[in-house]
Amino acid sequence: MACIGHSPLTSSMNRFSSGLRSNLNSSYLLNSLSIHTQFISSNSSRQSNKITPNEKTKPVTKTKRSRAMARLINTKPWSDEVQSSLAELSPSLSKTTVLQTLQLIRTPDKASLFFRWVEANGFTHNEQSYFLMIEILGRSRNLNAARNFVFSIEKKSGGAVKLGDRFFNSLIRSYGWAGLFQESIKVFRTMKEIGVSPSVVTFNSLLSIMLKRGRTSMAKQLFDEMLNTYGVTPDTYTFNILIRGFCMSSMIDEGFWLFKEMEHFKCEPDVITYNTLVDGLCRAGKVKIAHNVVKGMIKKSPSLTPNVVTYTTLIRGYCAKQDMMEALNLFEEMVGRGLKPNRITYNTLIQGLCEAKQLDKIKEILEGAVGEGEFIPDTCTFNTLIKAHCTMGKLEEAFSVFEKMSELRIHPDSATYSVLIRNLCQRRDFRRAEEFFDELAEKEILLHDVGCKPLVAAYNPVFEYLCSNGKTKKAERVFRQLMKRGTQDPPSYKTSILGHCNEGTPEAGFDLLVLMLRRDFVPDAETYGLMIDSLLKKGDPVLAHTTLEKMLKSSHLPTTAIFHSILAALVDKGCAHESASLVKLMLERRIRQNIDLSTHTVRLLYKSGLRDNAFMTIGLLYENGYLVKMEELVSFLCQRSKLLDAQKLLLFSLEKCQSIDVDMCSSVISGLCKAHEVSEAFALYYELVEKGMQQRLTCQEDLRISLEAEGKLNEAKFVLKRMTEGPKQWQSDRSGPKVSSRMERP
Repeated sequence: MACIGHSPLTSSMNRFSSGLRSNLNSSYLLNSLSIHTQFISSNSSRQSNKITPNEKTKPVTKTKRSRAMARLINTKPWSDEVQSSLAELSPSLSKTTVLQTLQLIRTPDKASLFFRWVEANGFTHNEQSYFLMIEILGRSRNLNAARNFVFSIEKKSGGAVKLGDRFFNSLIRSYGWAGLFQESIKVFRTMKEIGVSPSVVTFNSLLSIMLKRGRTSMAKQLFDEMLNTYGVTPDTYTFNILIRGFCMSSMIDEGFWLFKEMEHFKCEPDVITYNTLVDGLCRAGKVKIAHNVVKGMIKKSPSLTPNVVTYTTLIRGYCAKQDMMEALNLFEEMVGRGLKPNRITYNTLIQGLCEAKQLDKIKEILEGAVGEGEFIPDTCTFNTLIKAHCTMGKLEEAFSVFEKMSELRIHPDSATYSVLIRNLCQRRDFRRAEEFFDELAEKEILLHDVGCKPLVAAYNPVFEYLCSNGKTKKAERVFRQLMKRGTQDPPSYKTSILGHCNEGTPEAGFDLLVLMLRRDFVPDAETYGLMIDSLLKKGDPVLAHTTLEKMLKSSHLPTTAIFHSILAALVDKGCAHESASLVKLMLERRIRQNIDLSTHTVRLLYKSGLRDNAFMTIGLLYENGYLVKMEELVSFLCQRSKLLDAQKLLLFSLEKCQSIDVDMCSSVISGLCKAHEVSEAFALYYELVEKGMQQRLTCQEDLRISLEAEGKLNEAKFVLKRMTEGPKQWQSDRSGPKVSSRMERP
């Protein structure tokens, strides 16, 4: 930045200085920042109008054309009129014009329309324009559209553009930014399936995504696969990713091992490598070791010199230890080496001094930095001051700082709001907290890719308040904005899910549960249990059943009561397939059966015409030592004239030596005779005779007559003989008749 004159700032810094002496008084601080910011703003606006002599006319013309086309697309709905205007603006479409216009279009939908329009007007898309379109869709989180677009490239281009790793790398990164870790892995597996060889960029992207999620073991496996399966040679960037990932997971030893391995692969550590190690060590609290690493870096090679990032990282480490003397010494050493501290350096130091309550030193540093035009207080600076006021219990002064930000046109970010909202919640001032929360949602500040990445956990107190007071929908709106920034927090998922359950909207809670699982978070047993209970109360047992299956996949074991409640609701709702599936699942999981529920399930299957499924379910129950109320089922089938099914159940009962009602057997046999199913009637009678139960049957005469009428004389004689013989005579003659038809036993 160009040096700014001293005179306009001298008086303001004097006021600024006196403000700090009076315990960081807000009015003095804000007035000085106001004067400084206005001066910088006016100076910048004057400089922005200058045109350098080296600017060329042709590129400017192309940029103007692209800007004009993009402005037209952005400000008007897509229509025939817009398309005609575009054709007038650019009669011939060059590659540069198309690419620049695509980059300037604000929405992915309109970018897609423009992409198709230029193709329809004679422009032939190439690898670069296809890649840019994937990037646009990915950045806007239209991930399904991006994925479908990738797989349509070869067809759209007529085979001119082949699917290469570049397209898939973009998809992998986009899924990673969105927090969809598993989807990134799926894209990588798809590459292998369709024969697209991954490059070092592919592996670097995947390793970065894995390690950001703390998946160190998976990253090790992927690194081995990269070397041994694909033979891809890692580069310095690969090692920087690995070292940072392991250091961020407090695995410093592994980070140093990887640092030494670089030499084996002829990868020279660069300043980023050293900065990564230093950052990891500082995060682990090993600031002295980190300082020694920097000293060793200086000695190793003249070309390896610490940069602003190196010093800023060390300063942050010492600030975290509240060793402000060493932090200030490093700051002076940095300036002495000719390195210009950046806004992060200043804000880091200011934050450390705020936490150490060395406010006079803040005045001294800002006086020099702002006076020389080296530092413009920004959102982070204001956030630090707001947090300092909140920490000292001066909430109203924090709000004064917040209001001054608006006056100075310095935009608050997610951190600004989270500090204020959290402190309001701590004071139980939920009304004002909700007002700030509403403002945050309306302005969609969380969706702005500026400032620090928002932390979901910072909003948990207000989420809990809203979700426990019937305002879950409001909380979810902000929560989804956070998810779009690729941030998530399991407790926040749970809070929102339980809020929906309590408000009678469990379907919305289920959607969040699915999103939670897709992002590789595991809901706890309480969340699943309340979700199932709420869905059952809402009358949606099918979704409750689906939730139960997800609960089991999450390695939770629901109580027997939960299984029985879902099964009862499924049966009441007439969900035959789902009921049978749940009974089977219960048997596989060795969940105790309820005889009434089992009987009702089988009856529902018969009622739904699923006779094979019904009989199979009975078989599974008996194999596992459970029973059904067979007489109740047979009676139900007889009432519905399903006599063949009833006969099959009775034969099954006899085979299992289960007690059955003889009068019911007589009714079934008589009914089969009337229905001209005499072979089946005789088959049941024969099994009853084998059990010595024929003497109590009242249907024997009807059976004999029906058999004779059907010409089955041997069977008729067999029945007649049993009618006249006693039990002892039957026991002495077990050979039986030569029957012409015999039903297979089940």
